[in-house]
Amino acid sequence: MFKVAVVVWIIGGATLAGMLMVAVLVVPSLSAEAMHWIPIAVGCGFVIAMPVSFVVARKIATPSVR
Repeated sequence: MFKVAVVVWIIGGATLAGMLMVAVLVVPSLSAEAMHWIPIAVGCGFVIAMPVSFVVARKIATPSVR
């Protein structure tokens, strides 16, 4: 399950980090200081994606009941 979680985290973390980076660039008050906010947003995206990836990996690993 850990290997699946790492793969999901790599994909999900990059996606979430990109979404947060675009959000920083779209908001005018944040884009004025983009060099400060973009690394924070990207770091938060990767950290938030960790527990989400473990939940998704657990859902993938459990067999479906029909």
